[in-house]
Amino acid sequence: MWQMLSFDFMQYAILAGILASIACGIVGSLVVVNRLVFLAGGVAHAAYGGVGLAFYFGLPVLPCTVGFSLSASMLMAGVSLRYKEKADTAIGVLWAAGMAFGIILLDLTPGYNVDLMSFLFGSILAVPAQDLWLMAVLDTLVVLATAYFYPGLLLLSFDREFARARGLAVTFLHCLMIGMAALTVVMIIRVVGLILVIALLTIPPFMAQRTAKSLAGMMMHAIGWSILFCLGGLTISYHFDITSGASIIAVAAVCFFTAMLADALRRSLANGKVSR
Repeated sequence: MWQMLSFDFMQYAILAGILASIACGIVGSLVVVNRLVFLAGGVAHAAYGGVGLAFYFGLPVLPCTVGFSLSASMLMAGVSLRYKEKADTAIGVLWAAGMAFGIILLDLTPGYNVDLMSFLFGSILAVPAQDLWLMAVLDTLVVLATAYFYPGLLLLSFDREFARARGLAVTFLHCLMIGMAALTVVMIIRVVGLILVIALLTIPPFMAQRTAKSLAGMMMHAIGWSILFCLGGLTISYHFDITSGASIIAVAAVCFFTAMLADALRRSLANGKVSR
């Protein structure tokens, strides 16, 4: 364990996991409670367009992906609000179009860059120090925005019509949530990759929802679960020399299915007592 912590890249990876977990716990809770998982998945895959754009024009990858993801998320937020009955179709089209755009740009980029695979399957062990600073800034934005707009986000999450009747800026808060989801997705891509991003955005909030008594409590518990999954996955990845992103999601998946089994057993025992 101590030998693992002596490497600089492992220290950076742990910091990246903790920073991603903070945003993941907060925004993931909002995504799960508001049932926006499909929309968040659309943003995650559309972000690949930003990766392609960055490589094609030789721009910094993370800032370029943040800008592209925010633009795509605002488009999806507008579609989901204006055309509710066709929102799934439109988001699905934007989901596929973003990925196709990124793949075409990467095909047109001269040469082949092995780093591209890290955006599909994650490369937490290769996170540079400058990306940690950007992740810290994004975390700060997410935490400050959530703290400032918490009463509105809470009302919006549990009774959107009542929030509208109270005169809350529902459209703004909806766009804010989707925008924060876009920022979080870009951070998580570095940790577990684009393919596995939805798992880390939904499993920790699910685990937290089982015991939390408030939305704020759910966010805090989800941050704790997310950090546990990241550190557990990193440790397993180091000892067995396997892919770090997949290890993190494997740990989360084992905890998820164990929790589901425990809930089922608890319900069975409770029903048995009632029958007797």
